[in-house]
Amino acid sequence: MQSAESVLGIIRERGRKGLPLERLYRCLFNPDLYLLAYGRIYRNDGAMTPGATAETVDGMRLGKIQAIIDALRSERYRWSPTRRVYIEKKGNTKKRRGLGLPTWSDKLLQEVMRLLLEAYYEPQFSAHSHGFRPGRGCHTALQAIYPGWRGTTWFVEGDIKACFDSLDHGVLRSILAEKIHDNRFLRLVDGLLQAGYLEDWRYHATLSGAPQGGVISPILSNIYLDRLDKYIETNLLPTYNRGARRKAHRPYARLWQRACRLEQQGDVEAGLALRKQMKAMPSRDPNDPDYRRLNYARYADDWLLGFTGPKGEVEEIKADVGRFLRDELKLELSEEKTLITHGRTKAVRFLGYEIVVLGNDSKRDHRGHRSINAQIGLKVPADVIRAKCRPYMHHGQPIRRTERTVNSDFSIVAQYQAEFRGIAGYYQLAYNLHRLGRLKYVMERSLTKTLARKYRVRVSRVYKRYRAVLQTDQGPRRGLQVTVEREGKKPLVAQWGGISLARKIKINSLDDHPTQVWNSGRNEIVKRLLADTCEMCGSHDNVEVHHVRHLKDLNVKGRAVKPAWAQMMAARHRKTLVVCRTCHEGIHYSGRPSRQNS
Repeated sequence: MQSAESVLGIIRERGRKGLPLERLYRCLFNPDLYLLAYGRIYRNDGAMTPGATAETVDGMRLGKIQAIIDALRSERYRWSPTRRVYIEKKGNTKKRRGLGLPTWSDKLLQEVMRLLLEAYYEPQFSAHSHGFRPGRGCHTALQAIYPGWRGTTWFVEGDIKACFDSLDHGVLRSILAEKIHDNRFLRLVDGLLQAGYLEDWRYHATLSGAPQGGVISPILSNIYLDRLDKYIETNLLPTYNRGARRKAHRPYARLWQRACRLEQQGDVEAGLALRKQMKAMPSRDPNDPDYRRLNYARYADDWLLGFTGPKGEVEEIKADVGRFLRDELKLELSEEKTLITHGRTKAVRFLGYEIVVLGNDSKRDHRGHRSINAQIGLKVPADVIRAKCRPYMHHGQPIRRTERTVNSDFSIVAQYQAEFRGIAGYYQLAYNLHRLGRLKYVMERSLTKTLARKYRVRVSRVYKRYRAVLQTDQGPRRGLQVTVEREGKKPLVAQWGGISLARKIKINSLDDHPTQVWNSGRNEIVKRLLADTCEMCGSHDNVEVHHVRHLKDLNVKGRAVKPAWAQMMAARHRKTLVVCRTCHEGIHYSGRPSRQNS
């Protein structure tokens, strides 16, 4: 049996060479791929959430992997319908989107299929695609725009109507069949797409789309929308990118010549007056018909085009993209949301940022050249700052978060710091990042008021108790600090403050989905499962893994002292425990294992 790393390496190499894949279905018989998949997804928040059945990651065992492989070998595996729930759309509490919850066995098999598809298609994907890809993320898309799109005149914000719910199954199958010459694997994908869903425990068929919430859905949507990437790369970009540089602007050149002649004749003041006029004029012809630039970036179903040229041509580009989506991919552009925006007069929204084209004749570099004009600017939107401040304010003033007073001081401070760090970290490319100082002030006042409420003291007492000087990469900074001493261990430290609001032009860590390190050996939980030993009683009988959603779940209600299994998990700071079937049943039904170490 080949290792998972060697299987994926072979498939990845075929993807680099563009060779078709045959006998891909047989790779699903490799247990090592399932162990790799289990090690990747067992920590996910949804691993303990049941789908259409009560099955979750809890109780994971090697026999479950073998049962899936046996069903696949005889082509008896049947996908379960997903359980559909609805969640609020981010930034819009009135609209909700459907989320499919697969069963655990389906999640595990989907992850194996995702690993195989990603290994093959990742080397072939477009460099303009950034969503759900290893080594890429929102920041790579934004850093492609800044500074690469300098001089952009028009932006086209792309919005596809219900993209993930509208993916045509026939089109997707034809795209997969071009490279994957294995009908058994394609039939398995068909079964997944057509498995249906349960809403209020009523079955509904799925005639189109990939289920949002499915493990494999992101890679399938990228494979589907890669056709759009390739069309724009091969048809639109070569057509609308021409000219190495704009030709000289004649009015600017004439003023420069007159200024030089006047200065040579000794009339310096008249020459300076003309040069002052030149500073308000472009030096290159902005309407040069031989110069065009078109740029493109996509993150999942959000895409953006940047064009330098007349409005008539950008309208043609928008119509061309809409025609391709409709005719080739059977998707529809949302006319009310797919907007053409003039970059100098209005900001465009992309991935939570506002993107503008800057213009300021007074800003000069060391050579005296205008350095800001036509430069791309990334901004934190003002409404984002207001929305982030809203949970910590009431009637325009910072308020305490009473629901957090039940937590420890360490947890309260750590939670506020983590929330602010996440926001500041995401918007660190924005040139107006300093405006998050308003959010920092509001959150700090809310934090101190929360601690003051907990102890029934004034806010000044909170500052006096927890004020500290924090050592940061930018030097010492004032903030708050909570220290929890632990006997024989390093103390736990939670801090508020010390997060720089200085803009970063380049970010070293850009990955939303970190690349797996294939040569790092097996995952720790996989090694424990393969050891085939109950960590409670030492038996080798029907070993499986007990999972808890949170470490706080180890506190068994009604017990002053934790059971032995809970103490063991708490001591290891692990949400998993490898136990035999007997001990696992004891944990669930009586709160303690049936057998103890002798």
